Parts: sequence; C-alpha cells; structure tokens
Amino acid sequence: MFAKYLKRRVFIPTLLLGVMVLGEPGSALQAAPTTQLRSVALATDATGVAISLALSAKMAYRIASERKPARITLTLRQARAADTVVMPTPEGAVTAVNVRQQSNGDLRLTIFLTQALPARATWDHTPHTPPALVLRLASPAGLGAPHAVTAAHAPRASGRDIVIAVDAGHGGEDPGATGHAGVHEKDVVLAIARALARRIDAQPGMHAVLTRDRDEFLTLRERIRRARQAQADLFVSIHADSVINSAVSGSSVYVLSERGASNEAARWLAERENAADLKGGVSLADKGNTLASVLLDLSQSANISASMSAAQSVIGALEGVGLVRKAQVQQAGFVVLKSPDIPSMLVETAYISNPSEERRLRNPAQQATLADAIFSGLRDYFAHNPPAGTRFALDRGSHPATEPAASPVEPGA
Repeated sequence: MFAKYLKRRVFIPTLLLGVMVLGEPGSALQAAPTTQLRSVALATDATGVAISLALSAKMAYRIASERKPARITLTLRQARAADTVVMPTPEGAVTAVNVRQQSNGDLRLTIFLTQALPARATWDHTPHTPPALVLRLASPAGLGAPHAVTAAHAPRASGRDIVIAVDAGHGGEDPGATGHAGVHEKDVVLAIARALARRIDAQPGMHAVLTRDRDEFLTLRERIRRARQAQADLFVSIHADSVINSAVSGSSVYVLSERGASNEAARWLAERENAADLKGGVSLADKGNTLASVLLDLSQSANISASMSAAQSVIGALEGVGLVRKAQVQQAGFVVLKSPDIPSMLVETAYISNPSEERRLRNPAQQATLADAIFSGLRDYFAHNPPAGTRFALDRGSHPATEPAASPVEPGA
C-alpha cells in the first residue's frame, strides 16, 4: 500500500540482478526532452527508505537493482537535472546518491546502499502540484512479511514488558448489542477484557492496560489515544457480535482493511502538524506531502502485516476452545483499528444474539476460557515476533530457534 491518494496503484516487484521497465502506457508519459528533475528528497524509518523525485512532468523510466555493489539505478527517459537540483544527505541504508546525464538524453539516478534492497515505484500526482516519482526501498519484512514492530519506548536490551492495550467495547450510555435474555454487550466484554488483562499480567514479560475498567462511555478515538499514551505494542478490542438470525454463532477476528488505512492516512496527513510522532520518533509535522504520505504508508503497511500475523495466532487459539464463525482473519474499516503505528485487532468473541452463546458470555468460567484462548494466541505471536528490547526478545536471543517464514493469508470475504 502506498499513499492515501494512490487509489489505483500498481506494485511491480524489483528483480535483483535484473532490469525492469516501468511506467504508464500511453501518450501521457511521452514527456518532452525538457522535463526537469528539480529535487530529490530522502526519508528513513524502521521499515525502509522513501525517496521522492520532484519533476516538471511525467516520463517513462526504468529501474535496475544490483547486489555488487549494492545499488538501485533509476533511468529517467529524456530528462535533465535542473541547474539548482536539490540532492539529499545520505542516511540509513543509503550511502550516496548520484545523478548523471546520459549521452542519449536520459538522466540516470544511482542510489548506493549498504545492502541490496527491493524497490517499488509509483507516481504521486495531485491537482495543482507537480508530479513526483516515489521510490520505496525496504527490507523483505518491510514489504509485507509479518515482523515485529519496534515501539518508540523500546530501548534495546532493556528487558521491558510487552504492553498490550485491552479495549472493552461500548460502555456507559452505549450498551452495545443486547441478547434475548437482556444481557448487554458492554458488560460481558468488560468481564472478558478484565480476565484477559489478568492473564496477561500473570505472564512474565507482558503487561496489560485496560482502556476502560468501569462502565464508562469512550469515543473510538479516545480508545486509540489511551493505547498510544500507554505506548502499547498491540491493541485488542473485545466485542460480542449480534445479527438478526439467532442461530448464527462463533468467533471472528478483524484487522484493518487497506481501504480503511487509506482513509485514515488522509486524516493523519491533514492533522500532521498536531499529530504525535509515529513509533521510532518519526514526525510527519515537518515533512512535505509526498514524504509524509510515504512515511505514513510505510508505518501502516508494517502495522497491517503485524496485525494480520497476530490475529491469525489468536483465531487459531480460539478454534481450540469452540466454534469459530470465520476461520480466516477478516478485514474491515473499524475506527478502533486505525492507529497507524500500533498493530490492532478486533475480536468478536461470540454472538450475543444467539441464546446459547448469550448464556456462555455471561458465565464467568466461559469468559475465562475465551480470555485464556485470546491470551494464548497473543503470547504465541510475541514468542515468535518479540519487539526489540523486551524480555521476550532477550529470552528468544538466549534460546534461538530456526523457524519457517510466515506467509500472509488472504482474508476471507
């Protein structure tokens, strides 16, 4: 996923030790030879590098990626550098950036790297602004594979606890769904959330923070704010679903959809001057539209990937204790999942509209069973994906294990 306004985007994988031709077909890319490269900007974060080229017009281009020496070569067809082109200061994985005019009229940008990295490119062109070509260089984990997300509060080798924000849905004047026997969703999910928090706190190296520990109304944004204030490594919202058909039963787990992420990106970009830094201390406030959008996209892509991996672990654990309504992780635009820098999931523990599940939800023993299953999934996820600086990471470093790489699972409809 790239920037929020790139609704139609094409990702073409880079071939290391190879060359690929990129660009949009049609006359729109047949730029005049006077097309200028005006500036090159560079930004880095924990997941990779974003490089933005400000141009006077679109043109065809091609990318080549090489290992020895590690570098990305971007050739702009029939272009030239402006007399006062602004070049970035190398940082992160980028050791140098060079621009050279070719005898055939092309312009070649060479990005030297500390190691070979895949690259993706896309056009960023909004009304009344010049086009920009955005390159994203990232590790394989940063390009979609589940990986641990490093929190801003995570000093390396500190042995800190993993912090999990446990959110009981609804509350106060918002009762949520109500079962046939009059059981309110807000009450049973609070009981499950408390049980989950106790189970998390009993595990060495883990700590729970409840967004609400009483019957109070919280806006959805306030729930996210409290999780960010607690510097949570993961956000888990607990709910009990309801449908007209009272025969429907089982659990489901949701993570944020890409469309939901794109919509949220627009909001964060609009408010970036007042927004808190992303994890890792990366601020959007002092970045231009293109770089701010790419940095936010990098953070959200890593978040959705980590959220999906954690949710798969939780739904697998729920399968072990009862009927799961949807065996695959679902994706939706729930507001409480929209923090751009905290992996988040929403667990529909059961259908309160089903009489038998309503009875189960109000039973303390069954509440504990559900909480234990959710905890088991979370613990297993962090055992394999410990955030840097946590006790889990230190313990795993002392007892390394060889494991196959996890593969993202396509969510069900």
